Amino acid sequence: MGLTKSEIFTPAQNELAAIAKVLGHPARIAILEYLAKAKTCICGDLVNEIGLAQPTISQHLKELKRLEIIKGTIEGTSICYCINEEKWNEINTTVTQFLQIFSNSNTNCC
Repeated sequence: MGLTKSEIFTPAQNELAAIAKVLGHPARIAILEYLAKAKTCICGDLVNEIGLAQPTISQHLKELKRLEIIKGTIEGTSICYCINEEKWNEINTTVTQFLQIFSNSNTNCC
């Protein structure tokens, strides 16, 4: 795989691309939807709810946690996850600002 040359892009462009990449998998979307609906920390329910193997769920959780979209707390031998509301609000702002670029354009191209 080639280099992305991410250093030639702005921090905002790199951040938006990272968000899009993490949200670009349906399993991660399903995990986030489940956590949002539960409105509480979820420990072992994800495997049963999403229908994927535990190692697969763990990989997706790792990616979501890497970008700080979710946060986890250790309770005994398990880690409970929930939406990181502060980061979610930041993501909402970032994506909204990006999409507004296009809603404010007044071109009739193509």
